[in-house]
Amino acid sequence: MRPEDPHLEDEDHAALGEDYALTAAFVEKVVDAADDGDGMRLRGLLEDLHPADVADLMGFLTAEHRSVVVQWLPPELLAESLPEMDDGIREKVLERVPSATLAEALQELDSDDAASVVEDLEDDQRERVLAAMPEVERAAIESSLGYAEDSAGRLMQREFMAAPQFWNVGDTIDHVRAQGDDLPELFFDIYVVDPMNRPVGGVAISRMLRSPRATPLIELMEPVNAIEVDVDQEEVAYIFEKYHLISAPVVDTGGRLVGQLTVDDVVNIIQEENREDILRLAGVADEDRSSSVFEIVRGRVPWLGINLFTAMLGASVIALFEGTIQQIVALAVLMPIVSAIGGNAGTQALTVTVRALATRELNASNALRTFWREMAVGLANGFVLAPLIGLAAGFWFQDWRIGAVIGAAMILNLLVAASVGVLTPLTLSKLKFDPAVSSAVFVTATTDFFGFLIFLGLATIVLL
Repeated sequence: MRPEDPHLEDEDHAALGEDYALTAAFVEKVVDAADDGDGMRLRGLLEDLHPADVADLMGFLTAEHRSVVVQWLPPELLAESLPEMDDGIREKVLERVPSATLAEALQELDSDDAASVVEDLEDDQRERVLAAMPEVERAAIESSLGYAEDSAGRLMQREFMAAPQFWNVGDTIDHVRAQGDDLPELFFDIYVVDPMNRPVGGVAISRMLRSPRATPLIELMEPVNAIEVDVDQEEVAYIFEKYHLISAPVVDTGGRLVGQLTVDDVVNIIQEENREDILRLAGVADEDRSSSVFEIVRGRVPWLGINLFTAMLGASVIALFEGTIQQIVALAVLMPIVSAIGGNAGTQALTVTVRALATRELNASNALRTFWREMAVGLANGFVLAPLIGLAAGFWFQDWRIGAVIGAAMILNLLVAASVGVLTPLTLSKLKFDPAVSSAVFVTATTDFFGFLIFLGLATIVLL
């Protein structure tokens, strides 16, 4: 059932719409309460929101309104909403939270979420917050921050449930009940460990609860996919997706159990990786709703500058055939068609290839087959589109030769687009570069260059 804010009078002013997004009416009520300095009304509006909705709300507010809202958020709700916020929004919210308040709030979070918040703090604020925390929690966060960013060690949750090999179901249940406060708020598996604290198997909670108390854990356990602390988050996401995992133990270089990763962590990783790939394909730096105009421009201008340079390559081809274009003006009319179709076809092949590389569906064993398949697709597309544009151009300009030229150019350019769309990301991947980074800019520039060269070259040969 969709959650609603009980402090609002009717459905027209409910906090969430049918799409589970915050309604404009609710955001306006929060803004009005903040403008009026009505703290009790703000608390009433906010206290029953889900932490994820609080995070969304912060993205809709100005810095001044966020400052007021943060003051009236219940500490536990503030703590739970911080990991849900976009990085840029969270950094600005953290600037408004007193160190003592933040230290208290972080104690309500699991170690992985607390570490993700602390790493966004400025150095001086981080020191104050950590100094105000109990020694155990502080040590856990400092240990997490000691691992490389985007590694399993940085992302893992240090709270987990482990049991020795000689325990049975009854022993395990009794331990969970007795030590519940020291265990994760939510966990799915119990890791069975040897005397060296190395995981030898895992038991799903659901299976354990269906078994008699006297059943030894070693009879219930299944093999586990242990992940080393230095594994990159992209590799973590691949392991979870491939083996359909809900959780997995994290081990140090000696194979000893030091933490766990759960599916909610991996969902965040997948979203982050997909977001990065989409932005890189478009040649856009990472930005969010809190980014200033200057920050956005600084991130986009370099790629636009590269695009400007590559566009000049296409313009140089046109300059080579200036005389041909002056004699046959119809060519200038048809050139954008060649450019648009080639660019779109290249981007299609590029997107499919980058995605296949990311999901590891494409590797050295099937790269050649993938290349020839895309070439066949490009040729087939050419045979479909070439007659259409050829007939249209022939009737339009009353010259069948123009139709033949653009039809032939269309087929050849689609073959170029298919080959470049596949070979560019494959080459970058082979050279250990991210194939998503600005590949679209290079592919579009290449299809424009060869498209104009083929079209104007054929026109010069056939029509002059």
